[in-house]
Amino acid sequence: MPDQDKPIVNRGQVTPVTTSEVDTFLAELKQRRSATSRGRLVFALDATASRQPTWDTACKLQAEMFREAGTIGGLDLQLVFYRGENECKSSRWIFDSGQLAKTMSQIMCNAGHTQIEKVLIHTQKETKLLKVSALVFVGDAMEENPDVLAYEASKLGQVGVPVFMFQEGNDAEVRQVFKNIAHLTKGAYCRFDPGAAKQLAELLRAVAVFAAGGITALAARKDAGAVKLLSQMR
Repeated sequence: MPDQDKPIVNRGQVTPVTTSEVDTFLAELKQRRSATSRGRLVFALDATASRQPTWDTACKLQAEMFREAGTIGGLDLQLVFYRGENECKSSRWIFDSGQLAKTMSQIMCNAGHTQIEKVLIHTQKETKLLKVSALVFVGDAMEENPDVLAYEASKLGQVGVPVFMFQEGNDAEVRQVFKNIAHLTKGAYCRFDPGAAKQLAELLRAVAVFAAGGITALAARKDAGAVKLLSQMR
């Protein structure tokens, strides 16, 4: 994940801080603290070439996640995706489904290898800044060292960030690794069939409710997606 540009420090020079800058900082701090009452969900997608149909489906389903979370307490969502040989990017935190849809519509899938390790490390960094409620990952492949992924997943488990691994298809090796990541973080693993928008929608809505309201809110739901997640998290 590319680092943010660091500000240049001129040694020996002190720049005075204006009253307006202090006011701006305090306003941002207040907003940041109030945001902790909302759910914060990292929404990660494999955007390699084979994923275009599922990417298009996710574009349509993401608004449902916001609606479901809104019934509980609201949701801030960050999109993370990888594609190509070494491209892994994240959006800013988004609280509007329309803005997320616009962002996703501008991204096209491209051939490349999986970069799940980068997604896990990025989520670790984000939750150090402000607590992340959950990470959801949607993909169909795994081309990395399973031990490295397990190590990074365990770090998320230690800071209390459950990972929900959603596998499209039925590759046995992918299933084993995805299940282990979910287990190490006290999250959940679910498989859905290629092109099964309804299955994926149920799962994403359930995770959104969990991110916004926790395990109690998820337990109050009776749909299939919530049942699948709860059966593994308890």
